[in-house]
Amino acid sequence: MAIIITDDDIRRHLSMPECIEAMQVAFRDYADGKAKTLPRVRYQVEMPDSNRTYLCNVHVGAVPSYGMACVRAGSNCMLTDGSNPDRKIKQNPDPVNWTVIILYDLATAEPVAFLHESHLSGMRVGATSGAAVDAIARDDAAVLGLFGTGRQARASLDAICSVRPIERVQLFSPNEDHCHRFASLKARDGVAIDIVRDPHAVVAGADIVCCATNANSPVFEGDWLEPGQMVISVVNSDVTLKRTEVDETTFARATDIVVNDWASVETNGQIELLDAIEKGLVDRDRVVELGDVLTGRADVRQTDDNLVYYKNNTGLGMQFAAAGAVVYNKIKDRDSNMEVPREWLASEEYAQS
Repeated sequence: MAIIITDDDIRRHLSMPECIEAMQVAFRDYADGKAKTLPRVRYQVEMPDSNRTYLCNVHVGAVPSYGMACVRAGSNCMLTDGSNPDRKIKQNPDPVNWTVIILYDLATAEPVAFLHESHLSGMRVGATSGAAVDAIARDDAAVLGLFGTGRQARASLDAICSVRPIERVQLFSPNEDHCHRFASLKARDGVAIDIVRDPHAVVAGADIVCCATNANSPVFEGDWLEPGQMVISVVNSDVTLKRTEVDETTFARATDIVVNDWASVETNGQIELLDAIEKGLVDRDRVVELGDVLTGRADVRQTDDNLVYYKNNTGLGMQFAAAGAVVYNKIKDRDSNMEVPREWLASEEYAQS
């Protein structure tokens, strides 16, 4: 039988260090040509209400080291933000997330689990940033400049603190109340969270500058960056919307740019990077994939005088396969009434002629 894995199951059975390790395994497998993952597929359908659209978001991938494949099937209604016509926010008629992750056993092709997506989605983004920081950042990185106070920002903070001895966080959001709530929820032993009201103060003196927002336009100026910093962003353009958290100056000043997957840059039309390359601001040879960094094929390290930009540029199906496998292997043998009978999923196979 296939089991149901809830958000609460993932919170209880998947720690951030475990999720970071799962991302490291997946991206190494991918660089070695073993894992398979395709650029995500998104499309929108107009609805009778001109302010609403339907958004489909699909990821597929497999990680042989975990013996698992997955399909993430995203389904959401999107509402145009009245204060920003270029921004759309998820708003389903029922306030729930209908997106489902399906895990398949590579050895049998059988679906073995159906997962809630909400908690794992944000966690694997942060964990992938954590894997990049672990491979690239200076060992003594202690000050984190953080833009954002939502789910992605929380996961990014957890992940970066898991791999580096962060002592102070310089936090900014346009909404000061969100900053105070974030600081109260994210208290960590030995980590001070300083709420700043000037975006420049986020960047000044930070070892790592992490952007984890819902912005459509740059949240800081690239001229503010100081030698020896590592920059991270999670917002990216795709075929449905053009977005970026950093400006062209950041692209131009970066000595190295690391992305999750170059095929997604091209297929998803991530023009913020493609335009920078076309304009001559970025040399394509300076853009490498995270898996190549993790396997040592690409030598990218933060030093005292360079500027490394990690563009966490896309979600990939293999991330869900790897992290989902960790949770599934922990709880697959437990007694549960949250199961899908095998006969509901298995239909008669056509006979071979």
